[in-house]
Amino acid sequence: MATSTQTARAMPVPTDSRLTRLLGIGYPLLLAPMAGAADEALAIAVARAGGLGALPCAMLDADTLRAQAARFRAAVDAPLNLNFFCHTEPASAPAREARWRERLAPYYDALGIPRDTRARAAQRRPFDTEACATVEALRPEVVSFHFGLPDPALLARVKACGAHVLGSATTVEEARWLAAHGCDAIIAQGWEAGGHRGSFLDAPVPVQPGLFALLPQVVDAVDCPVIAAGGIGDARGIHAARALGAAGVQLGTAFLLSDEARIRPVHRAALQSPRATRTAVTNLFSGRPARGIVNRLMEELGPMSDDAPAFPTAGAALAPLRERTEPDGIDDFVNLWAGEAAPLARTGPAETIARDLIEATFKQP
Repeated sequence: MATSTQTARAMPVPTDSRLTRLLGIGYPLLLAPMAGAADEALAIAVARAGGLGALPCAMLDADTLRAQAARFRAAVDAPLNLNFFCHTEPASAPAREARWRERLAPYYDALGIPRDTRARAAQRRPFDTEACATVEALRPEVVSFHFGLPDPALLARVKACGAHVLGSATTVEEARWLAAHGCDAIIAQGWEAGGHRGSFLDAPVPVQPGLFALLPQVVDAVDCPVIAAGGIGDARGIHAARALGAAGVQLGTAFLLSDEARIRPVHRAALQSPRATRTAVTNLFSGRPARGIVNRLMEELGPMSDDAPAFPTAGAALAPLRERTEPDGIDDFVNLWAGEAAPLARTGPAETIARDLIEATFKQP
C-alpha cells in the first residue's frame, strides 16, 4: 500500500514562488503563531528547516517579546513573523458577567469554591502604540494580524519599518478587504483551523466555509499570494492546497505535539487520545469563536453560549475552576485548541517534522 508521502509525491503540483521571494524563506511553510502554545523554541525549529518562524505576541509584554526575539536572532539567521491581535477592548458589562458566573455557579459549588473567587486569567492585548513601538525597535521581516488590521496610522508605521504584512481571512469578503487595506499576502483560514477564528467583518460563524471551498475563491479574488490554513496535517493536505492555488501553507496543530510546543500536560494528553477526533468551535473559553477538542464544559454548556462575556474576558470566571482541577489532570475547564486534522499531529523535534513535510512537498524528486 502506498504511504501518504508516496501518494503526495505522485501528485502534480503547481509552482508559485511569490511567497518565498516576498518573505525571504526557503520554503513556503509557515508556523501558525499559537498564543499560549508556542514561543521562540518552536519558531527557531521551523526556521531552521527553511520555513517561517512566528512569535505569538498578543499575550506577551514588551520585555518578554524582546527577549524571545533576541533568542530567535541569536539562534538562527532567518526571517521572523511577529503576530498580533486587532480586537477592540470590550466595554464593561457587569450584567453579562453576572449571567456568565451564574451559569458556572454549579461547577463552583460542586468543587467547593466560593462563587466570588477570582483568579488571574490569560490576557490578550490588541495591537497598540506600545506594541507598534516594539515592532519598530525589533524590525521583523513579517508582521501578521488576526481579527483584521490595526488603525491605518499604526499599520503605516509597521510597513515603514520594512515589514511585510499578512492578515487572516475567513471569507472572500474579508480577503478582499485585507488586500485593499495593505496586506502583502492573505492567510485563508478555513473552518477546520484550530484556535481563534480570524473573523472581523461579522460573517456568522455557521456560514464560514471550509478551506478547500474558501481557498480557490480567495485565490481568484485577490492578486497577492494566498496562504492556506486549516485542516492541513501532512503532505497530502499541503499538495491539495497548492493544487487549489495556495502559494504557501500555515500549520499550527501539526506542531502541537512536538518537543518544542508549550502546551499544558492535559492538552498534550487530549491530543494523543481518541478525543482528538472531536473538535468544535466554541466561545466559552475566551468569548470569541475558536476551535478546540470537545470537553465537559463544551458538552454541557454549548459549545456556543450567548452568556459568555465578550473577548477576551470570558476566561476570567473559568480560571478558578481550571486552577482547582487541572493539577489533577482534569481538562474540563481548559481550552484545548486544535484543528480538525489533530489526529495527524506527530511527536518529536519540530525541526524534523517541518523538514519531513518540506521534503515530501516542496522538494521535487
